[in-house]
Amino acid sequence: DLGTTVGDYQKLEITLGEYGVPTVVADVSRFDWLRNAAGLVDPNYWRGNLRPRPVLDWYFKRVSDAITEAKELSPGGTVSLIGHSAGGWLARVYMEEFGFSEISLLLTLGTPHRPPPKGLPGVIDQTRGLLDYVEKQCTKAVYTPQLKYVCIAGSICRYIKGARFFGNSNVDIDPVVAIDNDQPTSAVATVNNKTNPTSISTFRARLVGQGYKQVCGQADAWGDGVVPEVSAHLEGALNISLDGVYHSPVGSDDALRPWYGSPAVVGKWIHHLLN
Repeated sequence: DLGTTVGDYQKLEITLGEYGVPTVVADVSRFDWLRNAAGLVDPNYWRGNLRPRPVLDWYFKRVSDAITEAKELSPGGTVSLIGHSAGGWLARVYMEEFGFSEISLLLTLGTPHRPPPKGLPGVIDQTRGLLDYVEKQCTKAVYTPQLKYVCIAGSICRYIKGARFFGNSNVDIDPVVAIDNDQPTSAVATVNNKTNPTSISTFRARLVGQGYKQVCGQADAWGDGVVPEVSAHLEGALNISLDGVYHSPVGSDDALRPWYGSPAVVGKWIHHLLN
C-alpha cells in the first residue's frame, strides 16, 4: 500500500508462516514513497496520462529483489504475489513489464483495480492516469490452474458504508462487524439502514464517502473504509468479499477492527485458496 513500510506486514508474514507459507516482504520504507515525487516533473502527470515507468522503477526493483529471495526459499517452485491496496495493481504492472512465467498466483487485498470514472464533478484521478494504463495495457485477468488471479474485497456484510457529504444520510455504521460470511461471490446483499446515527458516525461516513467517490465515482458505496467493494473486484479473477474487513494494517485491531492481514481474515482467504 502507498505509504506503508515493510514492518507493517510483519505480522502477516508470521501468520502465513504458521500456514507453512514462507514469505518475503518487499523492502520498502515510508521514505521510499517520496521517490514518486519524481512524477511531478513529468508533463504527463499534470495531463493525467502518467505511465508507471520510469517513475516506479525503484519499486519494481524492490519487488524483483523480493521475488529472487523467495525463489531461493523454494528452489524450482513458483512464486505467489500478494499485493495490498495499490500493491495489487503495481503487481500487475510488474508482471506485464517483467513477465509472469514464474508466478502462479496474484492475490490482491483491497486493491482499487478500476480507474475512476471520467467527467464527474469533484472526482480527481489520484493515480494521475496510472490506473488507466493498467486497465488498457496490462494483460486481462484469466483464472487458470497455471496462474490464479484472486481479488479479496471488504465486504458483503460490509465494514463501512460511505455517504454523500451533503444531504440526508441514514447509514449503518457499526465499528464492530462479525466476519461470518463465507461466500466467495461478488453478489449484492440487502442491508437495512439504521435510523438516527450519531453525528460523529454520520460525519465519518461522509468523510469515507468522499474517499470512495474518488475511487469509484460514488460516495454512498460499501467498502473497507478506503476502497469500495466494487473497485476491488477484477473481471476474470476469482472475486471474494469478506465481512467486516478494514483496509489497512495501520490503525487496525485484530479483535475490533481486523484488516486483510489479521489472522482471522487470513484464515478466510486461505480457506478459499485451498478449496
